[in-house]
Amino acid sequence: MHAVPAEVGTRTSIPAGATSGTLVRRARLPNDRRTPAAARALVRSVLEEAGLDGLLNEALLLTTELSTNAVVHANTDLDIEVTADTSGLTVTVTDFAPGPVEQLAVGPKNESPDIGEVAERGRGLLLVDHFASRWGTVHEGDGKGVWFHLDHHAPDGTDGSRIPATADTPSLGALTGLLRSGSDRQTDEGLADLAHDLLSRLARLTGAAGGVLRVDRGDGMGRQLLARYGRAPRDNADTIRVPLSVHRPYSGELELDAAPVGYAQSLAAMVAERFSLHLENDRLRRADVRRATWITFLAEASELLAQSLDVNLTMALIPQLVVPRLGQWCAVHTTDAWGRLQLAAATHAEESTLANLHATLAESGPESILARLEEASRLGTQVMFGAPLEGFAVPLVARGARLGTLAVGRHAKHRHDADEVAVLEDVARRAALAIDNARIHDERRTVARTLQASLLPPALPHVDGIGFAAEYVPTGSEVGGDFYDVMPFGEDRWLVVVGDVSGKGVQAATVTGLVRDVIRILVDDGKSLSEILQRVNRTLVQRGGGRYCTLAMASVTRHSDGSLRVCLHLAGHDRAVLVRNDGRTTFVGEGGTALGLLEAITSPNAEVTLLAGDSLIFYTDGVTERRRGRELFGSGRLREAAAPLAGYPADAMAARLRSTTINFSVEEPRDDIAILVLRNDA
Repeated sequence: MHAVPAEVGTRTSIPAGATSGTLVRRARLPNDRRTPAAARALVRSVLEEAGLDGLLNEALLLTTELSTNAVVHANTDLDIEVTADTSGLTVTVTDFAPGPVEQLAVGPKNESPDIGEVAERGRGLLLVDHFASRWGTVHEGDGKGVWFHLDHHAPDGTDGSRIPATADTPSLGALTGLLRSGSDRQTDEGLADLAHDLLSRLARLTGAAGGVLRVDRGDGMGRQLLARYGRAPRDNADTIRVPLSVHRPYSGELELDAAPVGYAQSLAAMVAERFSLHLENDRLRRADVRRATWITFLAEASELLAQSLDVNLTMALIPQLVVPRLGQWCAVHTTDAWGRLQLAAATHAEESTLANLHATLAESGPESILARLEEASRLGTQVMFGAPLEGFAVPLVARGARLGTLAVGRHAKHRHDADEVAVLEDVARRAALAIDNARIHDERRTVARTLQASLLPPALPHVDGIGFAAEYVPTGSEVGGDFYDVMPFGEDRWLVVVGDVSGKGVQAATVTGLVRDVIRILVDDGKSLSEILQRVNRTLVQRGGGRYCTLAMASVTRHSDGSLRVCLHLAGHDRAVLVRNDGRTTFVGEGGTALGLLEAITSPNAEVTLLAGDSLIFYTDGVTERRRGRELFGSGRLREAAAPLAGYPADAMAARLRSTTINFSVEEPRDDIAILVLRNDA
């Protein structure tokens, strides 16, 4: 805020230094639209009686402004005191509204970066500051207001009024129109209209041949002509130049083709300040709109980055977010295991120059861009670099780890301002976190798949006359509980196992490994199927941690005639699908108790004979519970899909069933899918 002038304090009814020749008039005027006219009449009568007609124009103008502001903003009665003597005229306007005197911005001294819309009342103080010899505030009881003094004589003995009382003196209406000219449109057109209106009024008041208003918004376009009246001012002594009082990056200047004498310089300065207020409002408005745009941009960028958990896709997305909105080109470099930078992704607003961008980024040497990028990565700070790819780089840091750099090149005619740099730094932070999240997800998925692979046999046994084939589809980054196995079970016998442990994650994998190992140990000990199921159930009850397991276990025995005798036990597992060589299908097996829930279980056995070309399909609930909206794939659809596959080899049947299950829905599988096919290839 502009400080109140030095002559501030509580005034007495008769000014200090007044003599017996002092003329004082006071009046209390109502809160009415006719009050300014009554105040002017009082001032006019005092000036005429005191013989101070030379102060009439300024006195009436300033009295109108102060009384109008008091009526509009205070909404109370007002007191006016007019004092005249040989030194000049003093007018005090007091209202009775609560609160302190409003201290508004006057002149170019306001340096607050947070000012909002400049109040309408500021116009009155702007005139007072320009035309009064002295002014200040007044506090008397419950009243407060503003006073001004107009000197009658200057120190050199001449008339001291700032507006000479000559035939060419601007009228009160013209001065009021100059100060009240404005535009309600918060647009570029509205600002240009206001500039042209102020410039034309100023030129007519001062008799100038022309003038211009130029503004630089700091957008790289330089100082642009906003308004022009008449001919452009020439660069000579008869030119008035007044800089505009606005905050960076805005700047500007008013030029008037008039000699800086009389009231021309003062009016030009007043118009420049008048327009500066509107230009500052324009800067703040644009800054608010721009900040809102950046907030929206950052929110959208965060959403896009959060949707990707693929490392390469994430790094390819980052330059696409930056170019062309925040730069002419963008490059993402990541560090390898030895801390060296490697180009991960880059893009350019002009696709034809992309090859040159890659070549320049690959250049090495102490003065190369790569060297500057390595400095940014090593120091963790922003660095600048010059031609041929002028721009800057910020480090990519996430969770305290330096992942690389984000380099951005500036547009040919635009340098990055502070807001854009801050946005780019924010983008770099979000991008680094997205890259780190994608890497963590990738590592977890790799660990899960490695652990899952360790729970499955590396290959199914190759047996003449018998076909074994399996398909497995893991989901997400967590290891599942589905597993399968085929192992020898005596002379010309094999054991087929397909199971599903409840839950996911490391605990489910631990239980899966436990079940698989116990079964293998019991098989090696020559235990029967019923005993194997009983022992596995007892183990899960004791050591399963509350998890249970469904199991399909079948012993396969080859007979001398080439047929296969299958003895099937289902412990809470889905029934197997029998596919005959002629395409007939049926479900086989009887439901039993899932393992790990109860101390005692039941597991009825079912026997089926597979002739040449017959197949038996085992699967987990990831197949039947595959979803398409509210619809499930189901066991019936599996049976229908298996019928046309009669006569196909086991591996072809397993692959086709896997494809049919996956293609049932566009959604990612919610559960692991395991399919095992046993076929009589005799």
